[in-house]
Amino acid sequence: MFDVVLQGLQQVFVPLNFILLFGGVFLGITFGALPGLTATMGLALLVPFTFTMSPETGLIMLAGIYVGAMYGDAIPAILINTPGTPSAIATTFDGFPLAQKGMAQHALVTAALASTVGSLLANVVLVVAGPPLAAASLKFGPPEYFWLGIFGLTIISALSSGSVIKGFLAGCIGMVLSVVGMASIGGDVRLTFGFPVLQGGIDLIVALIGFFCLPEILSSVIGKRQKTYTDKAVEPKLGVIGEVALQVIKKPVLLIRSAIIGTIVGFAPGAGGNIASMVSYNEARRWSKDPDKYGKGTIDGVAASESANSAMAPGSLIPLLTLGIPGSPAAAVILGALMVHRLKPGAELFTGPEAPIIYSFLMGLLVAAFLVSFIGAFGSVIFSRIINIPSRYLAPGIIFMTVLGAYAIRNSMLDVWIMFVFGIIGFISRKLNFHPAPIVLGLILGPFIEEGLVKSVLAGQFQGVFNYMVFRPISGFLIALCVLSLCWPLIASWRAKKNKGEVA
Repeated sequence: MFDVVLQGLQQVFVPLNFILLFGGVFLGITFGALPGLTATMGLALLVPFTFTMSPETGLIMLAGIYVGAMYGDAIPAILINTPGTPSAIATTFDGFPLAQKGMAQHALVTAALASTVGSLLANVVLVVAGPPLAAASLKFGPPEYFWLGIFGLTIISALSSGSVIKGFLAGCIGMVLSVVGMASIGGDVRLTFGFPVLQGGIDLIVALIGFFCLPEILSSVIGKRQKTYTDKAVEPKLGVIGEVALQVIKKPVLLIRSAIIGTIVGFAPGAGGNIASMVSYNEARRWSKDPDKYGKGTIDGVAASESANSAMAPGSLIPLLTLGIPGSPAAAVILGALMVHRLKPGAELFTGPEAPIIYSFLMGLLVAAFLVSFIGAFGSVIFSRIINIPSRYLAPGIIFMTVLGAYAIRNSMLDVWIMFVFGIIGFISRKLNFHPAPIVLGLILGPFIEEGLVKSVLAGQFQGVFNYMVFRPISGFLIALCVLSLCWPLIASWRAKKNKGEVA
């Protein structure tokens, strides 16, 4: 295997391939950074350009786009509180508060370095243990997806720093919004109010822009009449890169744990980077010695989110390359690119005559992770200056981009109006101390849970639905995690009192 890996690495450093990889990473960062554009869209747009390229060259370029986009979405999440893609939702929780403190560059460098670490670890897992992990992913059936979704919902208890009840109420609102549109099983049309566009449901990007970006503009820029978008101006320095790198290196447990979570969520087909980053953020906060610092601007929160969502990308390729099952929408586009170049997914892809091609792709992912670190860290000096633009110029520009991004998704003005309505709801909910994150979490996990439940009910008719959903090894493990997660606030409170000597 070592010889094939070396051949793949040599292919990456062929001048043309390396230039295309670098360009792919840059384009990927651009696609990820613009709300409304995603890694999937970037890959889909550029796959036709690979028709005239050799399979190695085309796949190496796509590897750069995929990895670059997984970092790029952190830039708007940190600078303007708008996740470039759903995978960066958790990055906003601490990234934007850091920007408000004048530490946007610290957050951007942390995101770049954590993305690199997560991507590297997941790539190593992909190369070394891809086939056996792919076999494990086949054990995920409808009950496992249902319980994974429920486990995701329990994260609300961590996201609701003020009131758990308000958090779960907001999560319920998100679940209700998630049923808008046509049911994936049965095809029933629900809550569309006669609008054909809504049959496809409420687009997640539209909801993210509405709930995260617009309330910030309304409350900070317009409401407080701030001269700049954040409270403090950013003064980027090259020395910050080394300073942050030292801090990130001192957190190996957090980075590795987040990368493992991202990889595991990635190889479960259907789960995405948004779930990976949320779960990782929750676990980072749960096991932190100072959980109260999360949500107020800490690089730990940014590192946990970015390491996980970047690890998800290679993780989603494990079932794709070994079983032909894409683990994410972006992986589905890469499957199309493989088919175009007559590469058939399967275990023989790693051992047959196509092995040098596929290892070129894998090494492209690996080298792209290093390029993200380089571009992200040194680019932070430029990116972070964006936030210093006077708000009277920046705010209209952001609103224009959000309108353009919301409209471009389905070429529908209805999405733009929905975005503004969500923006107003998000603004009011903040005044009432409702955090928008649980609403978005409910919107993400709603279809996931519904589909898992309906399929379980249909498939468990003969042996009993309860037995089918509960008495399975992975289901049992996930149920235990749900119970632990729900009880954790009580356990954490008891531990805090014990440490203070209030418990005998």
